[in-house]
Amino acid sequence: MTPYEALYGRKCPTPLYWTELSETKFRGVDLIKDSEQKKSYADLKRKDIEFEIGDKVFLKVSSWKKVLRFGCKGKLSPRFIGPYEIIERVGPVAYRLSLTPELEKIHNVFHVSMLRRYRSGPSNVISPTEIEI
Repeated sequence: MTPYEALYGRKCPTPLYWTELSETKFRGVDLIKDSEQKKSYADLKRKDIEFEIGDKVFLKVSSWKKVLRFGCKGKLSPRFIGPYEIIERVGPVAYRLSLTPELEKIHNVFHVSMLRRYRSGPSNVISPTEIEI
């Protein structure tokens, strides 16, 4: 007897117990197949992001730190700063950046989700000012 049966006096309502064992078709198997098919649709647009050593990237700034560090508030505040050069790949999804002296108190290893590829152009560069860490 399972703990659920002891507590509630009936079998656990999982997909495997939705039908009686005497029936030839299990509905739980169909539910599992449907969920696997839906998962396969979700993975179609996923792509792994990788950078090479020496690439330049922008660093994402979290929303609550924008006001403190850059003095801007609202939707026109910078979302990314940089560009910074990648100096080392630390793990499968982590990179070490060469940061400016103003950002020396910040740990220089970042997850790939915090980085955006830099495409050359002087209008893209936003330098940090008045950084308070």
